[in-house]
Amino acid sequence: MSKLVIVGTVAFDAIETPFGKTDKILGGAATFIGLAASQFNVDASVVSIVGGDFPQEYLDLLSNKNIDISGIEIVKEGKTFYWKGKYHNDMNSRDTLVTELNVLEHFNPVVPSEYRDAEVVMLGNLHPMVQMSVLDQMENKPKLVILDTMNFWMDCALEDLHKVIKRIDVITINDEEARQLTGEYSLVVAAKKIHEMGPKYVVIKKGEHGALLFHDDHVFYAPALPLKEVFDPTGAGDTFAGGFAGYIAKTGDVSFENMKNAVIYGSALASFCVEKFGTQRMEDLSSREVHERLQQFKSLTQFDIELT
Repeated sequence: MSKLVIVGTVAFDAIETPFGKTDKILGGAATFIGLAASQFNVDASVVSIVGGDFPQEYLDLLSNKNIDISGIEIVKEGKTFYWKGKYHNDMNSRDTLVTELNVLEHFNPVVPSEYRDAEVVMLGNLHPMVQMSVLDQMENKPKLVILDTMNFWMDCALEDLHKVIKRIDVITINDEEARQLTGEYSLVVAAKKIHEMGPKYVVIKKGEHGALLFHDDHVFYAPALPLKEVFDPTGAGDTFAGGFAGYIAKTGDVSFENMKNAVIYGSALASFCVEKFGTQRMEDLSSREVHERLQQFKSLTQFDIELT
């Protein structure tokens, strides 16, 4: 089993959706990635930063999931990164109401020494130069480097983003971001252009419409499970990435065929994440529930057809 390094935010979120609203609750990309990856019992370490206002119970939650937290820096006199957002009725669009970088503004990640030989690195959504500094700390080139990013970095740090994209194996972005990064509307053409930037594999997330995996001339599509209710989409993309990275770390197989399985696992875990606010659903998710949902995915996509 491979070691997995997860870099990203551990944060406070406050969320409002048509189903209700929350005060400050546990959030952050690394949190969702870590909770999803913990389903695979991999040797994972989260590298992040929080302030003195971050509750010990949240750190204990990660530790109790067998996630190494020695790479989470605690700035006692500082405040934890905070994001507040409001979702529209379609749950696909949202308004950011408050963003307070706080301790994240001066975050210099330090990968714990015992994880600098990790085979899999998951770079959560952060400034590209912060992501780059993590790769520079690794003793050997990891077997697989996965990067998540967003349109904000395309707007304000595009040159740096291109530098880190050259050094990765898998990029996970949504359809809107793929189009912005390449200037192409067709996702097939956009994926080809992203391949030319460096990554061998391109995962384009389409929210409630599933995800696409591209590798050379091969394409794989994974649907999203139709759900009766979506309470909170926050963290769904990070949960997908955590499921993807966790599965690869567990199996150690970076072939295209195994990436297909990783995409399905990521999609299945993301479908749980949206069922409750914040991390609530992921905190007590059982392996039995995951297995049953994977069976649902299989039933959703499996069919026999006679070709004439």
